[in-house]
Parts: sequence; structure tokens; C-alpha cells
Amino acid sequence: MDTDTADCVVAGGGPAGMMLGLLLARAGVRVVVCEKHEDFLRDFRGDTVHPSTLRLLDELGLGDQFAALPQTRIHQVAFPTGEGRQIVVGDLRRLHTPHPYIAMVPQWDLLNLLAGAASAEPTFTLRMGTEVTGLLHDGDRVAGVRYRTADGVTGEIRSALTLACDGRWSAVRRAAGLRPREFPVPIDAWWFRLPRRDTDDLPGLVPAAGHGAMVVVFPREGHLQVAYIARKGTDAELRSRGLAAFQRQVATVAPRLADRLDALTSMDDVKHLDVRVNRLRRWHRDGLLCIGDAAHAMSPVGGVGINLAVADAVAAATRLAEPLRRGRITPAELATVRARRALPTVVVQTLQQNLHRTIVQPILDGRRVGPPAPLLALMRRFPAASLLPAYLIGIGPRPEHAPEYARRWGQPG
Repeated sequence: MDTDTADCVVAGGGPAGMMLGLLLARAGVRVVVCEKHEDFLRDFRGDTVHPSTLRLLDELGLGDQFAALPQTRIHQVAFPTGEGRQIVVGDLRRLHTPHPYIAMVPQWDLLNLLAGAASAEPTFTLRMGTEVTGLLHDGDRVAGVRYRTADGVTGEIRSALTLACDGRWSAVRRAAGLRPREFPVPIDAWWFRLPRRDTDDLPGLVPAAGHGAMVVVFPREGHLQVAYIARKGTDAELRSRGLAAFQRQVATVAPRLADRLDALTSMDDVKHLDVRVNRLRRWHRDGLLCIGDAAHAMSPVGGVGINLAVADAVAAATRLAEPLRRGRITPAELATVRARRALPTVVVQTLQQNLHRTIVQPILDGRRVGPPAPLLALMRRFPAASLLPAYLIGIGPRPEHAPEYARRWGQPG
């Protein structure tokens, strides 16, 4: 069995793990990122990059490279009000930020960009096809990880700090004995692709609602990414009814998609997301820290999961780089990350739960087809009120900036 050493080992090569690896490597920390898959090419992961993250990429000197990636830009979030009209509830163009829009970019493109930048740092190592299978201990302290590669080779990496960035079903979190508090969620989501046509006019996100479901269409380069939102726990029933019944239901809720639903050839084209909202009370153990979805799973409402995870990574790197360079990190220093990021996590999750209760649940119950009437009246009378939802979606509470040691303003891409 191989045994290696590092200052820090990161389990999971998603947005939080790759951003953290890049930032720590720029601080001179010896960091190893272990990603269990052999590439980043997976559909229906979070693909929304919000204004706060776009600004962060600028600070890191990666803005030009990101702008060159194939992408579509969303400037508004709106709801239909009947008779072909809609009301804008979040206008990102009102934000005072360099990038007043949400960029829809395949997550693998973002991850490859971060991996390429990190690989330019001599202290960074990315191990693809390497799954973390367990934790090493020195007494009560977590002292690194055990891993297995895609071809069956096993080994260990001993480190001063282990970061769990392995998602909402985090195996590292479970191995550390950390259990999240679960909150009730009324919805699940089903994702699928449909063809995009030159005649499609999709300036923003405009959910269609009715008949006990919602359909949200995300414009992408060359296709539409579609989310079907319905009651939690109904995946087996939905699949038992078959493809034709599903196509009819989607067409009933979103008639504008009816003429292209034959692009779905089987229910295998429809991917189920078991929506969870949860968070850890304590994000760390001695020698280990959870961030991103491993610390707090978010609802897809607002599409803010990636950006919160990236912000966690920035906060962690800002606070922990110097202790890691010293070679020893204390539980008190790990606790500062949660102290920084707990408030925005609670604020966003509370907002999501309120949106579930006041907007989504009434739609699923057939009581409404959009937001409450008072909210619509407010937005009609005071269009500038759309700035607040835009800020909460696009920037969010307590946005993070790149630490000084990692900044590369104006550096060519």
C-alpha cells in the first residue's frame, strides 16, 4: 500500500474542492484533491455561476478564460401572470456588479478551468479516478485518508487537514461521525434535455406552473435544460406511468415544449434529484472540516448551491492557509470557517423553505399558478423592488472575495 503526505487532502473535485485546491496551492500549501471519477463529464450538476462567483473569477485572473467558455446568460427571473404576460421578480441588471447576470456553463468546463489554473501551482496535485474510502486517525484526530483508484490500487495520504467536499451524500462526513439536521422538503426535481431552436426567445427564467407541477427551462448552448418539479417521493409512481404519460404532463404544464418532447426516448433520459435541505450543527472534527454540500445541502430553488459552496471554499482558504503552512491546525481555527459561513447558510436555507411554503407548495396543491398576489402587486407597482431578490440570488448574504495571496487581477488568461 502506497503512503503519501500532504499539508491538506481534499475529498471531492467539485466546485468547492477545486476552488479550495486552487486557493491553497496559491498559498504554497501542499494540497492533494482526490476525485473519484476519471473526468468531470456528468450531466445535470449545478451549472449556474452567479455574479458573486464571476467577480471572484476576475479576482483570480480567470475572468477572461471563463468568458471564453460556451455559455448563456440569464438576466431576469420572472413568473407568468396569464394572457401571455409575466412579472419580473428578480432583475439582475439592477445589480451594481461587473457581471449582472447568471452564466449557464457546463460544470465540467468550470472544473476544468479551475483544475488547469491549479495545476500551474507546484504544490497542487489532482488525482482523478481516486475515491476516498476511509479516514486515518492519530488518536482522536483525523490524520488523512485511505483511497482506492479506478484500477483497484489502494493507498493512504497522511495530512494535517482533511476537507470533505464530496457532496450531499458525503462518505467522509459519515466516516467522521457527523450527522446533518434534515429539514422537511415538499419537492423533488427531474432533469432532462430538449432541443433548442433559433426561434426560442428565452431572456430569463420564467417557470411554468399548474396541474400540480412546475417546469423551469434553462437556456443552454444548443439545448434546453429542463427541470420538472413535483411532489417529493413520487419518482416510482412517475416512472411506472411511463414515458408517454410524463410527456403529456410536461406538455400540460408547459405547452410551448409540447412539439419537442418526442426527443425523450425513454424514462432513462429523465434524471431524478432527491431534493434535500440539511446542515451540520458542527462542521469539523480535529483534523477534518466539511464545506459545501457536505456541510449543508441546498434546495435547487434559486440555483445558489454552487456559489455557496465556492464561498465556503474561499472562507476556508482565507482562514486556514497560514495554519496549514505552519503544519498544524487547531479545532478552534477550523471552527472559524463555520462561524463565518453559518449565517449565510441559514439565511439562504430559511429563504428557500419560505419559498417552498409560500410559492411552490400552493402550486403543487393546485391553489395557485405563481407567487402570492401581494408580491405580484408589489412588483408591478415598484419594479425597483426586484433588486432585492436579484441581490439574494446573484450576490447573496456575506459574499466572499479572493484572499490577497491568490489574486491575479489583470493577469492574461
